[in-house]
Amino acid sequence: MAGPNEVADHYTHGALIDAISKGIAEIGKTPETVTIDDLSAIDEFHIGGRAASIEFLDQLPLTADSHVLDVGCGLGGPARFTTNRYGCRVTGIDLTAEFVQSGQKLCRWVGLNTTVKLVEGSALDMPFDGAEFDAAYMMHVGMNIADKEDLFAEVARVLKPGSTFGVYDVMQTAEDEISYPVPWAETPATSALASPEHYKGALEKAGFEITAERNRREFAIAFFADLAAKTQATGGPPPLGIHVLMGESRAVKVKNMADNIAAGRIAPLEMIARLV
Repeated sequence: MAGPNEVADHYTHGALIDAISKGIAEIGKTPETVTIDDLSAIDEFHIGGRAASIEFLDQLPLTADSHVLDVGCGLGGPARFTTNRYGCRVTGIDLTAEFVQSGQKLCRWVGLNTTVKLVEGSALDMPFDGAEFDAAYMMHVGMNIADKEDLFAEVARVLKPGSTFGVYDVMQTAEDEISYPVPWAETPATSALASPEHYKGALEKAGFEITAERNRREFAIAFFADLAAKTQATGGPPPLGIHVLMGESRAVKVKNMADNIAAGRIAPLEMIARLV
């Protein structure tokens, strides 16, 4: 199973902010004029992008007074969207130094560096006080963390009693082996897929009560079909997109993800839970 360094290495691009700068120039923007909507194509690194974020995060009781934790924040796209949509403060944590450093720069570009803070660190040992946050969420993170029990126990530690925790992860929905590489792992050795039952058991063990659950398989199938159609119509991917984050194997990773979902081996699922 992959360790923290292997996970960080998997996601490290090497020249990410330069690639993003090139992309925004190609759409006629600059760091002074780019918006969070412009950036959403690349910095919401999960199935469904912005549309998925809206449907998922609208289920959390977020207000302007909330301090929200983004577990595995990546470039901070959902964090920026959350603070912009709900008016709350968001703190994100991620293992990949390049994601955190680039994400902080993107926050400055769009003027959200006072309401969004991104921290480099492990979700299994977060540098936060107990009961510090009013809500938390994670989006496509658990596939890289084998110990779901310790993960959810740590999230529970930093949440206030009664807080809501949202999970939007790719989960294993059949015993069949999946095709690799996929966006989160090159091989099975670096993947930590788990079943919905495993997630629910780990959440309940950490003190959460599951209040809602939704399988987003059909949504994902439609998303990948639309993505393929747009790519074919334009003769290639757009200047900004999650393909920038996935390197040379991006095409096979996306194809394998779509094929695995269509075959019923995996699916993105939402779980909303309350800390009892």
